[in-house]
Amino acid sequence: MSNKTNQIIFAGYIILMVIVAAIFNSQSTTHSDGEAVTSHAETVVSAEQHATDTAEQPVADHSPSSKTQTADASHEQDPTPSDDPAAHKEAVEPDADTAKQNEKLAMLSQALKKIAEIDNRKPIISEQEGNPFAGKPSPDLAIAKLQQGNDRFVNGEAIHPNLDAARLKLAAIENQGDHAYATVITCSDSRVPVEALFDAGIMDIFVIRVAGNVCDVDERGSIEYGLAHVHTPVLVVLGHTQCGAVTAVTHAVQGHGHPLERNIPDLVANIEPAVKKAMDLNPDIKGDDIIPFAIEENVWTGIEELFMESPVTRDFVKKGFAKVVGAIYDVGTGKVSWLPEDKTFEILEKVEASPEKAVISDSEESSAQKNHEETSDQKKQEEPSEQESQEAPPAEDAQDKVTEDPAVSHT
Repeated sequence: MSNKTNQIIFAGYIILMVIVAAIFNSQSTTHSDGEAVTSHAETVVSAEQHATDTAEQPVADHSPSSKTQTADASHEQDPTPSDDPAAHKEAVEPDADTAKQNEKLAMLSQALKKIAEIDNRKPIISEQEGNPFAGKPSPDLAIAKLQQGNDRFVNGEAIHPNLDAARLKLAAIENQGDHAYATVITCSDSRVPVEALFDAGIMDIFVIRVAGNVCDVDERGSIEYGLAHVHTPVLVVLGHTQCGAVTAVTHAVQGHGHPLERNIPDLVANIEPAVKKAMDLNPDIKGDDIIPFAIEENVWTGIEELFMESPVTRDFVKKGFAKVVGAIYDVGTGKVSWLPEDKTFEILEKVEASPEKAVISDSEESSAQKNHEETSDQKKQEEPSEQESQEAPPAEDAQDKVTEDPAVSHT
């Protein structure tokens, strides 16, 4: 083989290596930016997997105890700077593990945004037989939608969706169960504007408000309605900073409360166990410093009371049809901090092992089955056959007919 031929082969090899390197670098850049280079179908499947992976990631501990430990640790550090240049460099520059963790968190945040953007599709779980939440977002996607809405609210980027005249007209002719994607129980405090802080609109969130976000009989009934009839795949028990109800009960337990009006003691009686438990778990924290801990514990107490007294809620969560999550809203920043989901499942396991938990009676089970069958029949009736579709009047005339019918009623 001639030298000229060898040179041509070698040059070709070099060009091939350059092309391969360029392709590899392009793929790496695409991956780091979180950009999908697959088809739409592959993107949907990838986002569903991201939702599962995100749900399995350890949730940052936003509890007051975590903040206290961090503060104590920072006070214990030697404030005197080291004379060792290597030590100074290590203190200034983050190590490789920290950088990798930050990159991972950034990728997860980007994935969460993509999940929220394509949240109009049917999740895999909706295809399961007997799922009353068919056609709704999966629990993880519903949570992602709430998280992204709160991010927009905090960053001053709210889009104020579903608040126009068209949405109002839709609310007059459609069932809220076809639209709402979350049930939220929170405090009556005027500093907690639920739809605004989640950047949501009309028919988006089924809201339950009561002082101290307690889960007593009326509230549990409303929650069951939100899950079993409005078919929201997630329930958020939302506490908030500066809660007046928790503060009042804390002061009363500490022995320096003030007289309450006739009906308030029964209302806040559910909060007292949470305050006492917070004190037991944090014996070194005194005075008003215990209030943030009591606010968080009040969320967990509400979830436990709900599981103890609501068999249908337990059943939805065990089957994966719905999720119950806890969160704390900061009235000073607008930020919602999400509490660890693992704690919710620990509470559920504890309740399942309790002989005192409420169980579904035969009559309740029969009623639930009947409701499911009626819902399924209604959806079938709402879907026109091929012949009916061909014979249907123009959309404009059909709309006028629905609007003019005074017999139409909606939830």
